[in-house]
Amino acid sequence: MLTEQQIQEIRQQIDFEFKRKGAPAGFPKFPDLPAGRYNDPEFFELETQHYWSKVWMLAAHLDEIPKPGDYKLWDMARQPVVIVHGKDGEVRAFYNTCRHRGAPVVTEQFGSAPHGLACGYHGWTYDHDGSLMSIRDKRDFIDFDFECRSLYPVRTERYGKLIFVNFNEDAPSLRDYLGPIYDELKEFQFENLRLVDRYVWDLHCNWKIAMEANMEVYHVKSIHPTTADLSLDYRGNVNTLYTGGHSRMVAPGREGRTRSSYVAQNAHLPQIDTVGEIGRTCTQSYHIEPNWVSPLGPMLFPVLNFWPVSLRETKYEIWWFGADWGDGPVPAEWRQQIEWFNVVITEDTQFGDWIQKSVDSYAFKGVPLCYQEARIYHAHQNMDHVIGENKIPAHLRADPVLTDQWIHPNDTNERLRQHQSMAAE
Repeated sequence: MLTEQQIQEIRQQIDFEFKRKGAPAGFPKFPDLPAGRYNDPEFFELETQHYWSKVWMLAAHLDEIPKPGDYKLWDMARQPVVIVHGKDGEVRAFYNTCRHRGAPVVTEQFGSAPHGLACGYHGWTYDHDGSLMSIRDKRDFIDFDFECRSLYPVRTERYGKLIFVNFNEDAPSLRDYLGPIYDELKEFQFENLRLVDRYVWDLHCNWKIAMEANMEVYHVKSIHPTTADLSLDYRGNVNTLYTGGHSRMVAPGREGRTRSSYVAQNAHLPQIDTVGEIGRTCTQSYHIEPNWVSPLGPMLFPVLNFWPVSLRETKYEIWWFGADWGDGPVPAEWRQQIEWFNVVITEDTQFGDWIQKSVDSYAFKGVPLCYQEARIYHAHQNMDHVIGENKIPAHLRADPVLTDQWIHPNDTNERLRQHQSMAAE
């Protein structure tokens, strides 16, 4: 949750952004991001083997598996995973792989297995904690040890009702992974939010091309002239970079069309009463590595995830969460808001396949990013750190030019210092 001091600092930084004549003094010039990061099979393989295998990923919401015995199949990270709500109330994840000959233990995307997970191939049955309970014709297996034949586990942690998985047993806890964002998100009450909707779009471009359209507001005036640009003033946007490649964007609303005016017009709808001033008046959006982008709010908001299917194909997953509306259907006004946001998404994705064709062309060599696009470079720089710079060929690297000076909280102090200097002049 943002403190009063943080809110005041953000307001001062917004003022700095409106008044600045250039990038902050001392801010680094970004080297061009190599085109190969979007079209080179070697880099895609490095991502697959050394990046996606080490990060925390949003995989499910408790509303999808509300009762003990409920399960969900999940393969967005191109690994076969089953997420199970256990009899003891714990949520666990396992590879959907029977320990006999690799057949799946469940085959439907959602279901209930109150008595355990049973492989349909030869009937091996597993408890909700993954332990092997029974096998058919045990007499035919010599010196068989049940204890070493449990389902392969996948690390699982919850943030409220959100269920995250990580394939790396040595990864830090979700709390440590998120850093300051862990506490900042508390005002949005993920422990109480309900799942309103979830759907997936197929895009014909590299996953980073799709995601990066949602990591800067430099494009808003061109792409969203009749939608987002009417309510969001990109000139005052404040980017905050966190360790681990995560980032936050706070963009002020335009006069008379702020988020708070929208909330006031819809005061009859359920709200998240703990959302603070910034979340009610500005676009408060987070990028959480690897693929979460979310403009949060006090009533209903989306979480966007971008999943690589192949080098040039992406699954664009859109989750919608809202305050508890009680019994009955989802409020009609929320359905209208989702329809409006889908227009914005269509505007954001319209150039994805065109950009991919350009990136694949003989002419395209790299991407020159500006100060407003710092969150994109920050994510690429962190990706190289996670993969291991020594594993990446020099012609594919994102040079680490963003030093600690520009990472939270140092960046806040630096901007405020320059803001005070401008005010004194």
